[in-house]
Amino acid sequence: MRSIRILFPILLALTSTVHAADLRVRVTDPNNAVITGAHVAVYKDGHVVALQTTTAEGFAIVKGLADAEYSVEVLAPGFAVFTAPVSAHGDTPLDAKLSVANAASTVTVTATRTPLPNEFTPASTAYLMSSELVNMQPVEAGEAIRFLPGAIVANAGQRGGLTSLFVRGGESRYNKVIVDGVTINDPGGTFDFGVVPLTEVDRIEFVRGAESTLYGSDAMTSVVQFFSRNGTTRTPELRFGADGGTFETARGYAALSGAISRFDYNIFGEQFNTQGQGINDAFSNSSLGANLGVQLAPKLYFRFHARHNNSFIGVPGEWWFNGQPLLPPDEDARARQNNFLSSAELNYAGGKWQHRLTGFEYNHRRTDVDTVQEPGRYVAPPTGFGNFDFPYHSLADINRAGLDYQGDYWERSWARSSFGYRFEDENGFVGDTTSPPLGHGLRRNHSLYGQQVLAWHRATVIAGVRYEHNESFGNRGIPEAAASYLLWNGRGLLGAFRLRGRYAEGIKEPRFEETFGVGGFGIIANPNLKPETNRSLEAGFQQSFVANKYALNAVYFNNQFRDRIDFTFDPSTFEGQYVNVNKSFAQGAEFDLQGRPTQRVQFQAAYVYTSGQVLSAPLQFSPLLRTGAPLLRRPRHSGNLLVTYTRSKFGGTLGGTFLGRRPDSDFLGLVPSIDHTAGYARFDLGAWYAIHPRVTAYANIENLLNRKYEDVAGYPGLKANFRAGLRFRLGGE
Repeated sequence: MRSIRILFPILLALTSTVHAADLRVRVTDPNNAVITGAHVAVYKDGHVVALQTTTAEGFAIVKGLADAEYSVEVLAPGFAVFTAPVSAHGDTPLDAKLSVANAASTVTVTATRTPLPNEFTPASTAYLMSSELVNMQPVEAGEAIRFLPGAIVANAGQRGGLTSLFVRGGESRYNKVIVDGVTINDPGGTFDFGVVPLTEVDRIEFVRGAESTLYGSDAMTSVVQFFSRNGTTRTPELRFGADGGTFETARGYAALSGAISRFDYNIFGEQFNTQGQGINDAFSNSSLGANLGVQLAPKLYFRFHARHNNSFIGVPGEWWFNGQPLLPPDEDARARQNNFLSSAELNYAGGKWQHRLTGFEYNHRRTDVDTVQEPGRYVAPPTGFGNFDFPYHSLADINRAGLDYQGDYWERSWARSSFGYRFEDENGFVGDTTSPPLGHGLRRNHSLYGQQVLAWHRATVIAGVRYEHNESFGNRGIPEAAASYLLWNGRGLLGAFRLRGRYAEGIKEPRFEETFGVGGFGIIANPNLKPETNRSLEAGFQQSFVANKYALNAVYFNNQFRDRIDFTFDPSTFEGQYVNVNKSFAQGAEFDLQGRPTQRVQFQAAYVYTSGQVLSAPLQFSPLLRTGAPLLRRPRHSGNLLVTYTRSKFGGTLGGTFLGRRPDSDFLGLVPSIDHTAGYARFDLGAWYAIHPRVTAYANIENLLNRKYEDVAGYPGLKANFRAGLRFRLGGE
């Protein structure tokens, strides 16, 4: 009897092993290329049995499943959700070939920091995929995001010129910018999209609205996130090419990528040069990067990202106003940037849990130099400043480094919890070497956040909160609540109709010079500065058409910006200080129509109405910035268009940007004064043709109709310009 009691559990274990099975899921895209890092969830009766991410070869392997019926869900950003029933009988292979869907059904991650289809996301989300970026061939990030719904891009005229983003009436410092998980804003939100190369960027995600609950400071009106391409082919693949065009423009690029066994890699570089269309318009940008991944254990993955770019640009300054050259351009001013980011990520997925721990660092060095005071750059008193071309040598040397942890618990197929902790060290110097000493800033910040996602039948509810401890302004709680409801799930011409609503708050920490001062300019530190804040409300709907091939999104938004920072000056001591005094308001409506009439054609078109006003600005002397004035550089009417056509051997893209008249200023005292920038419509065209399966010719024309326009008063946009080239592919599959 005793021997039987001993043998029985052994026999039971052996029997269980016999009846256990391994589930192998291979995830590929429509072109049969494997997808790395896709989320694979296995459910039984709505409960999560296993959670995996795909390997470098596109596999997710779930071991030890009991003999039963399951369902598999695959979530990969940029694709439609894949679901399929599966039976575990021995080794059960499943080929999950993902499809490209309309924007409403596409999976994104930025809005909730976890993969979720857009139709379940109450936030307003848009994106650009690799295929669209390849067709557009944008030189830098600003030339890509200008085609995203709700993005108002202001470029200082030239290639590489200072480029800002305005969203929903917010300032240009109200956008959180993330590359491969690394925040690359200056502390306080300042960011230039004009020198960010898109070398080997796989997709761009753009979320409109306050997102500080998930992303902390600077996510006041939007988050823009860039993701690098992974290596996917067992045979190493070398991609390279070059193009050139007007204004003595030349570009060359190369990338080597692949995936074998537990490893994947992508190493890339690019060089761009142009002389520009005018005096002192030259721009050069060099970039290098790597994206490396390895599976350390069956459920543990490590990924390393690095990017470096070094740019030079001439700075002609403002001189061309609404079609008139009222001043000569500056002939000697110039600017340089040197930027480096890196991140190391550990990702564990197993059972119902996913854990991600990331260490990151970003170093940003920027110098602006003008050594000669040119006599022609002069505006006569009393309205003007006389000769305003003062020599300067300003610089910023800023480093951001820290740790970020996020945990996701998949309770059920309809419930998911996320929580995390972030530590960040912000350290830097700002000022001008001609007026020492430089200002020095140091902040060590901590934050905790949590979010619950419930997608039960027709309703989706998302609630979250963040606790932010900033070494400058102290503690802050940041809540968010959002909901959507599928009112009806129609068929035929009128498809699904979903209502959406959202309340969120945003914060923006002060810039270093605002908190810590700059002694050389008599700017006194103000350690009591509070963060700028945004109370954001939005409500709208999504209506699908024609078997869900098309989706119309309509959103009303309302933003209240408080504690905005302004500068006060004491004429008796010649010292000044930044203080929280200003308030402003913006409301409006966004309409965007997105669709995929066929597998070869997709489009998105958007119109945005924005009404904004300064509610309080007691320190301002300019009528353009005083209480009651409209918000600068934010047009009342704007829109964009992007149409992509793709066949096996050729394809093309048509893009359009439409900006109405908007308030602006020369800030120089010109007579008559400049108080606006004229509206314009700009169209861009791109096309490619596969000469050979491994050789492709392409061409791009920007400002196709050769319109004269300005994004920013005084800075003429590029006239019609053309680039053409060849790209090659060796190896791969």
